Amino acid sequence: MSGRNPIEALARLRHEFGEHGGVNMSIEASSTFTVMEPGTMPAMFQGLKGHDAGCYLYGRHFNPTVYHLGLQLAAIEGTEAAYCTASGMGAISATLLALCNAGDHIVASNAVYGGTYALMHDFLPEKAGIATTFVDITDLEAVRNAITDKTRVVYTESLSADVPKLAAIAHEAGVPLVVDNTFSPLILSPVDLGADVVVHSITKFISGMSDVIAGAVCGTEEFIESLMDLHEGPLMLLGPTMDAKVAANISLRIPHLPLRMAAHGERALALAERLDEFGAQVCYPGLDGHPDHELLDDLRCPDYGYGGVMTVDMGTEEKANALMSTLQNKYGFGFMAVSLGYFDTLMSCSGSSTSSEMTDEDKSAAHISPGLVRMSVGYTGTLEQRWQQLKGALDDVGFESAHAA
Repeated sequence: MSGRNPIEALARLRHEFGEHGGVNMSIEASSTFTVMEPGTMPAMFQGLKGHDAGCYLYGRHFNPTVYHLGLQLAAIEGTEAAYCTASGMGAISATLLALCNAGDHIVASNAVYGGTYALMHDFLPEKAGIATTFVDITDLEAVRNAITDKTRVVYTESLSADVPKLAAIAHEAGVPLVVDNTFSPLILSPVDLGADVVVHSITKFISGMSDVIAGAVCGTEEFIESLMDLHEGPLMLLGPTMDAKVAANISLRIPHLPLRMAAHGERALALAERLDEFGAQVCYPGLDGHPDHELLDDLRCPDYGYGGVMTVDMGTEEKANALMSTLQNKYGFGFMAVSLGYFDTLMSCSGSSTSSEMTDEDKSAAHISPGLVRMSVGYTGTLEQRWQQLKGALDDVGFESAHAA
């Protein structure tokens, strides 16, 4: 297990004050910034002066408020630097475009977010000449065999992989490991475990309110600066950088993230245990019977649980839809909606929604069955209230316990 608690680093960071002494940092809403001497501007364009010297050029490049949020994310992830983007996909695409050129190759987990899959499977080969081989990321020999002399990135999501062993394979081949840690902020610290770059969809657990779209890239100072390069930086030139008002909004939520992650994990574990006892086909890494339970115990920070996402396999898409409809419309258990990390429970049938971009063959390889219901478990209501609603909906749709004789 990593010995570093991310919140300790975050606490040490609390030294920024507002312009007039406020306890919160001021919002810098300017799109452009003045210089005091005419020679400063050419020096900034030549890369001789920058935000580290208090010199800001343009909002698409660096903004003080967005930069401050980046410092918070870097503290959480234990990286030298971070910068925030307008979306999680903006963070992922900028990272891959920074690391890969035309003709290069990516080795990626076959169990990634549908948008990430579409980016790698469809967009990058067609538009940029960058190919991807999708593999079972838990099969380390398959990962090793998929790496070629053109491979520039090994890519995975944090809860899908043995990050230390995967990092060792990537580094042996001289390739960086990029980890999407959207599902497990604070729970896992991928850089401590050997990863080189961490990306986030801040939209999810870090935001926690499903009211903003945002992302982040965390890595070395050199890598983050390369993303903002005036000539070749993907964030600078493609423009998916974050708005300062959004950054200020999210920054105020960061101190509450540990409380929220612990609450998500506590509720998800309790419901998963009851579903398991009830005979449902539930998958949650906090369960003793999950194949990666012991691995996650070794790697996680124990203060924040096992995450807030579980799945229940209802067998068919029809039964999955019936369960979700009953839970939402009869019991008020949660909402049929994509995304995750909201304070109320969000439910979706993965195969026909968030993973619909994948081919049927790739969905099967990733163990995404037609009746798989993904639940991002919220923490509203009492545990007993939510369990009675969930059990009632299962009874209503004619669920038959796997324990039945």
